[in-house]
Amino acid sequence: MTALTIHDVSRRSGLSEPTLRYYEEVGLIGPIARDPSSRHRRYGDNDLDTVQALACLRSMGVGIDDMRTYQANRARGRAAAGEQRDLLRRHAERVEREIETLYVHLEYLHAKSELWDARERGDAAEEAEASIRVNAIVPRLQEALR
Repeated sequence: MTALTIHDVSRRSGLSEPTLRYYEEVGLIGPIARDPSSRHRRYGDNDLDTVQALACLRSMGVGIDDMRTYQANRARGRAAAGEQRDLLRRHAERVEREIETLYVHLEYLHAKSELWDARERGDAAEEAEASIRVNAIVPRLQEALR
């Protein structure tokens, strides 16, 4: 069994040491074994696997409650497969909506930069066309911001 320090696990997972302590405090990981003499945390291979899974979920914007559910379902294995699938699909749908929003933002930024490019060149016709494109995007941008 590997005995990793909190610093090692932080470096490997990308989660900060305070986050690791918090995840232990709220029951997402652990309890983590302690070194008998120093009382410092010592993470094993299973702990590292759990932390890395949580780091992935966190990077995708999954909240603590859904992380708890994910962990509980993970422990239940096949019996919780459907619930696990539904939880992950729900977050996949959320990420898809975020991507759609980002595409609208990107389209707006491109159109707006084209407007300013035309303005810099003194091309009034192209500036007017770019302005029409920008104005056509604005309602979708406003909807995406809601």
